[in-house]
Amino acid sequence: MTDFWVSSGHQLLDRDENGRLVLTDDYLKAHFARPELMPPPEACAAERSLHSALLDDPRRAVEASEIAALEDADAQENWRVMLAFRDRLASAPTLEAAYLELVRGSMRQTPPLFVNQLTQVILRNVLDGCDDAHVLRAAELFFRPQRASVEAGALLLADAEIIELQEDRGRSSPPLLQMFAEPVVTELDVLTDENAASYVHRSESFDLVLSFSGGVASRRGLARVIELWVAHLLGVTVTVTPEVRADEEDWAWFVGLDAEATRIGNALWRGEHLGDGDAERIIGLFALRFSSPEEALPVIGARPVWLLLAMTPSGEVRMKPQNLVVGLPLRTQEETS
Repeated sequence: MTDFWVSSGHQLLDRDENGRLVLTDDYLKAHFARPELMPPPEACAAERSLHSALLDDPRRAVEASEIAALEDADAQENWRVMLAFRDRLASAPTLEAAYLELVRGSMRQTPPLFVNQLTQVILRNVLDGCDDAHVLRAAELFFRPQRASVEAGALLLADAEIIELQEDRGRSSPPLLQMFAEPVVTELDVLTDENAASYVHRSESFDLVLSFSGGVASRRGLARVIELWVAHLLGVTVTVTPEVRADEEDWAWFVGLDAEATRIGNALWRGEHLGDGDAERIIGLFALRFSSPEEALPVIGARPVWLLLAMTPSGEVRMKPQNLVVGLPLRTQEETS
C-alpha cells in the first residue's frame, strides 16, 4: 500500500516491542524544521543560533540565559513552550505514553497545534496497513478541524483549513464572479467508493469531503477509528456502532467527542431544556460497548456508552479525541483516581 500522512514523520520514529512509537533525534530534527518553528526573517541572531543548534543536536539542554537572550518577548515564550513539549516527549518511554500523560494532566501550556501533530503521528501508527479510505478520511477528524455544510440534503464535512483557503481565493475574485460563485464545498470531491483509491495519493492535501449524515461508510469509518484508538492507547477492546437515535431513556454514561457535544450532552444528562438549534447540532451518535464488561464501571454493565459529535453554531467540528481517554468509565481509572 502507498504510504499516507508522510508529513507526520512516522517513518522517522522507532517502535518498541509493543508497537508503540519511540522518539528519535531524526524526528525531533524534522519537528524543529517545520515551518511554524522556523525563525522569521526578523528574528534576532540569538534565535537563529538557537534554532540552528537544535537542528544539529535536538536534545541539547537549553539554558534559561539562552532564552532570555532572545530580543522578542513572544519568541522567548514560544521557545519555552516548544522546549517544554520536547522535554515531555523525551522523558516518556513512547509517544503514546507522552500523549496519555499530557491529556490526563494539564494541556493549558501546550498549543493545540502540537497536540494535533502528536495525535496524527500516533494515529498513523494505529492505522498502519489500513487501506480503507473511509476509515482514513474519518480519522482526519481527530486532528484537523472540519467545516460542516448541507448540500442537496446531505451533511458534508470538509477540512476547515482547505475551505478557508478556497474562500480567500474567492474573495480575491471580481465582485460579479463572487455573486454567482457556487458554495466552496461543492468545488471539492466528495469521498465515494469510486474515488476511494485516490485517497493515499492525496492524503497530504486533505481535500476530500465526507458525506457524513447520509454516508454510512463515513460514520462506520469514524466508529472503526474510535475502536482502534481506544484499543491502542487504553488496551481495552470495544465495539462502536453508528446510531440514528438513543432508545435508552436512562443513559448509563456518555462522552462528548467535542466541546459542543459535551455541553449539549450535559444538558440532556441533567434533564434541562435544550437551546434553539442544540439538537440539530448533534451530527453523530455512536454506541460504544465493552467487549469485556468487567473492564467498565459496574454501573455500566452491558449498557452502551453514548458518544456524541456536534458542530458549533458556525458549523465547525473540532473533535477532541482526548475525551475518549479521560472520559470513558473504565474500572482502572476509578481505582487510580
